[in-house]
Amino acid sequence: MISYPSRHCTVELQALPSRIGQVRRIVSAQLRYWHLDPLIDRASLGVTELLSNVHRHAQPDKTCTVEIELMLDRLTVSVRDSDPRMPVVDDAEPLATCGRGLAMVAAMSESWGVRPDGESGKVVWFTLPTSAPAVTAPSLHARHTVLDKPARRFVEVGASADGLRPDHAPARSAVAG
Repeated sequence: MISYPSRHCTVELQALPSRIGQVRRIVSAQLRYWHLDPLIDRASLGVTELLSNVHRHAQPDKTCTVEIELMLDRLTVSVRDSDPRMPVVDDAEPLATCGRGLAMVAAMSESWGVRPDGESGKVVWFTLPTSAPAVTAPSLHARHTVLDKPARRFVEVGASADGLRPDHAPARSAVAG
């Protein structure tokens, strides 16, 4: 039997805003080292969302462990914390300023989930495929519907009369770090 070695990286931290940026940079550097540059943006976004949830929700402390593991054709990113409460994906109101993190993780990942960890804690994880599927450029007027994932409510941006630019666009923000 042929076994394929896994590649593994673990970082323990306090989920504080300054540390979240550092872990994002560590994940990016590790993926570059593994020659997985196409996954950097999605992995960084996902780990940022999961660590932000620990920072915002975990009680009593913000200590957590980030683990990235590469096995064959899949990258798994997980965050373990000591709060036993399981996250809930809610439908955020269109103008809400928070509440979309796990929905974004679900949308950009191949799969995601949460499992209890011991008597008091949990692990939230997501996976990304390492082999890139063929990407075709969508037409300006094409609408895509994903049928295999539950529907999420997001504000749609309508096209203008000329079909080239949106009538309005949601505000953008950047997080330092």
